[in-house]
This record gives sequence, structure tokens and C-alpha cells, in this order.
Amino acid sequence: MVIAVLALLAATLLPALAKSRPNSLAFQCLNNNRQLCAAWRMYADDNRDRIVYSSDDGTGSSNPQNQYAWTATHLDFSAQNRANWDPALDIQQRPLWPYTGKNASIYKCPADPSYVLVNGVPTPRVRSMSMNLYLGGLAGTSSFLASAANYRIFLKTTELTAPGPAKTFVFLDERWDLINWGNFFTDMSGYPNQSASYEFNQDYPGFIHNRGCSFSFGDGRAEIHQWLDARTTPPAGAYFGSVEASPRNPDIAWLQDHATRPR
Repeated sequence: MVIAVLALLAATLLPALAKSRPNSLAFQCLNNNRQLCAAWRMYADDNRDRIVYSSDDGTGSSNPQNQYAWTATHLDFSAQNRANWDPALDIQQRPLWPYTGKNASIYKCPADPSYVLVNGVPTPRVRSMSMNLYLGGLAGTSSFLASAANYRIFLKTTELTAPGPAKTFVFLDERWDLINWGNFFTDMSGYPNQSASYEFNQDYPGFIHNRGCSFSFGDGRAEIHQWLDARTTPPAGAYFGSVEASPRNPDIAWLQDHATRPR
């Protein structure tokens, strides 16, 4: 009788325990995102309301504005690119680092499986979080992004009047097979009412949390947002062109609504 009861309990509890692991990783990712967003806000509070840039512009030290990018890592899968696996190379040199409790783990979703082989040893990459491109742009500008030129680049938190802090996302966990620069580019083509023109332009959001992705927002809150359209979550490792048309995709409408507004 005792053995039968134990077997029944095991059959009941094991599926629940199996489900709790992904849920706990999603919660941890959400908490990491929230902490990173808090660091973003504290930096602005200490710097006359100016926010860090969503990424560098690719020109390195030749542009002094690049030092104010929240990260200048350009991720790939090469062990020769130390930015992939060594937080001391870039993350620890960047403006947000003193505000993060010097905790490199919050830059990464714990469910991110990506790694590089360093001297034959699988070594996790340092980052899976990306910042909304329209927060600071590429070293303060979107000048060479033609499809973003007509949309607002926010340089101060007080400029977040539309969509407003509660509706403007700051960080998200980007999908591990496509993440590269520090920014996440929401293509605004078709905004607000030409949905036939919707498209993804190089960047796709993460989907590892039950087809969902963690977001933080300008008011400090964070949430897991679930995607509705299968075109937003193609299989990991699938080939992507630079631009992928995705007409009438409700997920793109959501991203656009939470990214920026026309100038």
C-alpha cells in the first residue's frame, strides 16, 4: 500500500517538477531584465537624465560617443572574438557596469544555450539582452538606418512622452542564434496602419519562454510577452535574410507600438 501511494505521488509530482524548471528560468530571466533596466535608470538619474546609447556605431574609438553605449559587443560564434565570452573585455568597461552590482549574469537569459569553443571548452556567451534601438540609437544617431530616420531617437528619459515610459520597452532577451550588436531594431515599416508592409529587419525577439520573451519598460516594470504568429518564432538556426516580409503580423504591431513614434 505504501509503495502504491508513493508511486501515485511520484506520478503526480514529477510532471509538475518538470514544468517548474522552465518557469523558474523564465522568472530568473525576467528578474535579470528588471535589474538591468534599474541600472539603466540609475545611470540616467546620475547623468542629468541622459540615457546610455543602445549600441556603438561600429567605428570604435574614432567616435568618442561610442564610449556611452551600454555595450559595444558584436556577438557571433567565434572563439577569436573575446567579446563573446569575456565580460572583462567590454561589459565591465561600460557605463552601466557600476550600477549592476557588478553582476555579469544579469546580461544573459539563463535559458540561453549558446556557447563558443574556447580552447576546445564550451564557454557560454556573455549576453542575450539587447536594448531598444530607439533609446539612444547607434551612438546617439540613426543616420545610416534609412528605415529608422523618420522615427524618434530618445536621448533622455524625459523625452519618453510617446509611447510613454510604461509602453516603451528598454531591454528584451533576443534570440540566441541572431543576437549581434547591442541594439534591437524594430522595423517601423507600415506603422501605424499599413500592416501589409510589416517586416523583420535582421533582429528577431527571443521565444525560449514558452514562445515568449522577457521585456523591461521605461517605468521599471518587466513582463514575459507571448508571441501569437509563428513567423515571429521560426526554428533556431533557420536561415534569415537581412529583411523578411511578415505582412499583418500582430507581433510586429506590438513591437512597433512599444518601440518609438514618428518624429
